[in-house]
Amino acid sequence: MAGLWFDELAVGQVFAHPIRRTVTETDNLLFSTLTHNPAQLHLDAEYMAGTEFGQVLVNSVFVLGLMVGVSVGDTTLGTAVANLGWDEVRFPRPVFVGDTLRIETEVLELRPSRSRPDQGIVTFAHRAFNQRGELVAQCRRTGLQRCRPVDGQA
Repeated sequence: MAGLWFDELAVGQVFAHPIRRTVTETDNLLFSTLTHNPAQLHLDAEYMAGTEFGQVLVNSVFVLGLMVGVSVGDTTLGTAVANLGWDEVRFPRPVFVGDTLRIETEVLELRPSRSRPDQGIVTFAHRAFNQRGELVAQCRRTGLQRCRPVDGQA
């Protein structure tokens, strides 16, 4: 199993995820249309050429999903019970088609569940950086995570 059990996590632990991803025009186009977001910001290169950005902006919800998705293999794959919420979602710099994103995750808080003795609540900070090392996205994510099973109870 790739993910870690709740009791294998430590506050302050940082994961530099090895998977990096270059964002494509297809990523942005499909995500924007699949989610019914017709904003010119994401789909109209001619319109965006006349803006301060000069080019299409990648849909920020795609960036959020990619940032969290890349983290799953190292942190919660097979050990997560549920995602409880995202907080403090920020996009300090734009993401453009062709940017390559790398992700890091830090464990911020851990607490055993009061109602589920075999599970705990973990709060992660996820951060995405472009190929120039600029922070382009960040969020806090809280999830319910399984504890390591007692021997014989996998």
